[in-house]
Amino acid sequence: MNGKVVELSPQAASPKDRGADSWTADTWTDLRAHTAARIALGRVGAGLPTKELLSFGLAHAQARDAVHIQLDVASLAGRVQALGCETLTVRSAATDRATYLLRPDLGRRLHSEDAQQLAAQARPEGCDLLLVVGDGLSSLAVERQAVPLIEAIRQLAPSDWTLGPVVIATQARVALGDEVGALLNARMVAVLIGERPGLSSPDSLGIYLTWAPRLGRNDAQRNCISNVRPEGLPAGAAAARLWWLCREARKLQLSGVDLKDRSDALTLDTGGTASVLS
Repeated sequence: MNGKVVELSPQAASPKDRGADSWTADTWTDLRAHTAARIALGRVGAGLPTKELLSFGLAHAQARDAVHIQLDVASLAGRVQALGCETLTVRSAATDRATYLLRPDLGRRLHSEDAQQLAAQARPEGCDLLLVVGDGLSSLAVERQAVPLIEAIRQLAPSDWTLGPVVIATQARVALGDEVGALLNARMVAVLIGERPGLSSPDSLGIYLTWAPRLGRNDAQRNCISNVRPEGLPAGAAAARLWWLCREARKLQLSGVDLKDRSDALTLDTGGTASVLS
């Protein structure tokens, strides 16, 4: 060693020499144009690029926010009423978000005071279909998707069907709709609820249809339409599928595993033309 310090400029080093400083693209990068899934992220050495790590952190934060941010019930009710719908608001037996997350059973039952108020407001004739909007595990999904979906459901409603008031429920689980529907004498209930958020879909809404709602119904007695959002199943298509299931449920007097969703199948009409969701 002669004591001299030799400085190497970055330009003097080859990509191979720089190692972890070089970015390598994946060969299937073009597939990213067709999905929001986290694929073809590339790599820097043995790790992910900084941009993708930051994107992952943002997606995780958005998913957490979707679970914990409180639903603005007053704003949602105003937007639903602007569609010409009557609204009712209820709470589950879970008094706060922490209790809701730790005690799913409480999210399936109404607060005792709200149960009494619903019973007092029930109409003897009931309704054919009752819509219950629950915050579920994503208030963001309800905020973004519920109103367009309700509008589409109303537009496609058969003329001989009656819709009940839109019930907005907080700290709600899917089964809460069973008690609400039973108290309001609904022949069917559709629960529009925020789904558990994913890293690429924090605002996905689910629809759960139950024939003859009452306490004690289980998940096998429901039909589910999931991933309702513009990037998944659009509101119009979801509404059409829901009405197909409603008509079949009324015909068969049931819902759930014995009611198969064939709404996207082609059926032959009298004229020999193909009809979808008719």
